[in-house]
Amino acid sequence: MLAFIRYTVPEARSGEFVASATAILERFAAQDGYRGGQLGRSADEPHLWALVSTWDGAGFYRRALSAARMEMYPLMTLMLNEPSAFEVVVSSP
Repeated sequence: MLAFIRYTVPEARSGEFVASATAILERFAAQDGYRGGQLGRSADEPHLWALVSTWDGAGFYRRALSAARMEMYPLMTLMLNEPSAFEVVVSSP
């Protein structure tokens, strides 16, 4: 399963945001079912960021969100309110 959490981050907060997002990825990495993650910034709109992770299933992802809530809390005002969990339908090597 794929997880995309998108954020709108003012340039002045980008350094702080990267540090916090790194802490979230580190917390995720310690959770069961975690396969990997990345932090990306839009090439076209630099205020848009995405925290992307892959999981063995939605249950693992949801438990990890709970485990990472303290790391995630400071960034919640920057999050876009949209679904974040996606089932993989087609995969390519």
